[in-house]
Amino acid sequence: MQAFSSLLSKIEKHQFSPFYLLSGTETYYIESILNTITSKLVDNISRDFDYTLFYGKEVIASQIIETAKRYPMIADYNLVIIKEAQSMSSESLDELATYLERPMIKSVVVFCFMHKAFDKRKKLYKAAEKKGVVLTVKPLYENQIISWLINHSKVLNLSLSPSVAVLISEHIGPNLSRLDSELRKLKLAINKGQVITADDVEKYIGISKEFNNFELQNAIGKRDFSKAFQIIQYLNKNSKNHPLVLILSSLHNFFQKLLLLKGLSIQSDTSKVIGVNHFFIKDYQSAADRLNMRQITLALNHVLDADLKSKGIKGVNQTNKRILESLLLKLFSI
Repeated sequence: MQAFSSLLSKIEKHQFSPFYLLSGTETYYIESILNTITSKLVDNISRDFDYTLFYGKEVIASQIIETAKRYPMIADYNLVIIKEAQSMSSESLDELATYLERPMIKSVVVFCFMHKAFDKRKKLYKAAEKKGVVLTVKPLYENQIISWLINHSKVLNLSLSPSVAVLISEHIGPNLSRLDSELRKLKLAINKGQVITADDVEKYIGISKEFNNFELQNAIGKRDFSKAFQIIQYLNKNSKNHPLVLILSSLHNFFQKLLLLKGLSIQSDTSKVIGVNHFFIKDYQSAADRLNMRQITLALNHVLDADLKSKGIKGVNQTNKRILESLLLKLFSI
């Protein structure tokens, strides 16, 4: 994230490089860099003259090089973008490395190698390090999503509390592009300076503030069977927005964190170790106090068992509703 933020800051200040090698498994960062460069270098007038978009499966290196060597006609720079560059052959990549020995200083080439990290052993990688910019990105860890949401909301001039950030992240998951999209949706609906509430999230994004994965784990942690049962009935009725795989993943992470809590010393930095925002530590600690190590281990086994059943690996075929209801009964029987 730091490398991404630093690069984005330079682009915002019009500090451009002749070549950008962007690769990795988190497309949000690559798309953000690409969109920012395009917005800074291309307008409606220059688009037809000084902007070229290629796709890796349709282009060869010589076409890219020929285009990159052109002088801009209207804009300050000639922008050349290669999307889905992972489809290009190794030979073409080596040809581009040769171009970087003497890159055109009035051209900006953005090479987007998606869904995996670019091989550092390749000639193009080494050449890009010397004459351009290399950025390799990967998804955030689960315990980084809440902080990312809160920080990104500030960038968008929104005010987001940790509890609302959890509500959004639990529903959407670690998909940064979608999280960004939902925050921008809220920005359009919320008055400037207004603090986003759970009611706003329910109204504009469609995430129930009472019936969601986070509230389910809270109800289980508090041993409130009635509330937990109400929540799973809601989740079952809205299975399209609440797939079983995400519910089980959320419960697995919850009990795993409780297990970690049991093994921590008093002096430990609890929030950092288990990957939970300090705002919610009391909830996790209360749940951990109600269960012993054996019960938490049994709970994890029950969640795993439900996951195997949902995939048809274990037991006879059951509906997701039946699997979830059976799991809940087991979790309150440990």
